[in-house]
Amino acid sequence: MSENSPGTLPVACSLSAPELRAREAGLLASVAAQVEERVEIDEGLRLRFAISDALLRDVVELITLERQCCPFLRFALTVEPASGPLWLELSGPPGARAFLATLALGR
Repeated sequence: MSENSPGTLPVACSLSAPELRAREAGLLASVAAQVEERVEIDEGLRLRFAISDALLRDVVELITLERQCCPFLRFALTVEPASGPLWLELSGPPGARAFLATLALGR
C-alpha cells in the first residue's frame, strides 16, 4: 500500500468535539433523518433514501465536507433510474463501520 492509501489513514475524524456536534446537529442530522434503510456492509454502511433534488444536493455537500475531516472514508453514490432510490455507501479500512455507528448516519 502506498503511504496515501485509505488503508493507512487513521480511522478518526479531524473535527474538534464542538465542530463535530455542530455538524451532527446540522447537515448530518438532516440527511440522517431521511435514511429509509441502513444495511451493514464490510467495514461500512449502505444507506437508502427516497430521491429528491434537495436531498441529492445535501448528500453531495455532506460527502464534500466528510472527505475533508474523515479522509479514510470511501463514498459510493448510486441514483437508481426512473425516480428510484438514492443509495449512499460509506466504507473504509477496518474500524470504519464502528466509527460510522457513532455518527447520526449510523444510528
